[in-house]
Amino acid sequence: MLTGARPRRMWGVNYLPTGHLYAPMPARITSVVDETPDTKTFRIALENPEHARDFLWEPGQFVELSVFGVGEAPIGFASSPLDHDAFELTIVARGSVTRAVHALAAGDLVGIRGPHGNAWPLEAVRGSDVVIVAGGCGLAPLRPAIFYLLANRAAYGRLVLLYGARTPGDRDFKADLEHWAASGDLTVLQTVDSADASWHGEVGAVTTLFRKISVEPARGVAFTCGPPVMIHFVTLELGRLGFADDRIVTSLERHMRCGVGKCGHCCVNQLYLCVEGPVLTRAQIKRLAEARA
Repeated sequence: MLTGARPRRMWGVNYLPTGHLYAPMPARITSVVDETPDTKTFRIALENPEHARDFLWEPGQFVELSVFGVGEAPIGFASSPLDHDAFELTIVARGSVTRAVHALAAGDLVGIRGPHGNAWPLEAVRGSDVVIVAGGCGLAPLRPAIFYLLANRAAYGRLVLLYGARTPGDRDFKADLEHWAASGDLTVLQTVDSADASWHGEVGAVTTLFRKISVEPARGVAFTCGPPVMIHFVTLELGRLGFADDRIVTSLERHMRCGVGKCGHCCVNQLYLCVEGPVLTRAQIKRLAEARA
């Protein structure tokens, strides 16, 4: 039985020296890709070779990204965990820090603190069918998990990705979506809320895609990430399909500042999402909701 996503000390993630968690490491932006009108993917390499050698992370974790003189923001990894030369962060321009990041270019210096948080339980679900449900920029934290699943394809059953976005132009990683769909290793279904003349696919909420797949909840697990309202209805639908609460895993967004469980901004009841999350099962989330009632 999948007991849920646990703190990274339980998943065997390598800890870094304390200074990496509390003090930013200098890092250089090596490339920038425009994903959508308000979203960019930044490829980043640590400046110090020793830092780069010890910088080990797992899909689902995040870093605190610093723009010097502006502040820092928590951003999840968006690249393959098998890429050790650099990593990618996909960032939506929403606040002062993320807008400042969008003003940077290749060659600019930033600060990186982490990695923080726990990971998608990829090892624990070996042998299972995996249904991935993403909405908008929620595909970014799931992208490393997809890369991992495809790199270890024989260890898993059927792999399905359901992806929804506001418009065709608001879809992230368009080239990846095409490549994954063509590979045959991952079933990819997409939908948009509002179509344009270029779109010939599905229109509607991502939950409408469930009717197009056949899943066996007893042997499956679901990973989901996206806007909170999307996660709410996706987990309800997964429950109606027969997925047990401890087989529905999601990454929660909540305001994080310190990343190490000290400031309390991400605290939900007794749980600090920056340490014991952001990856939680529906069973864990339900217990938190009951505790608030």
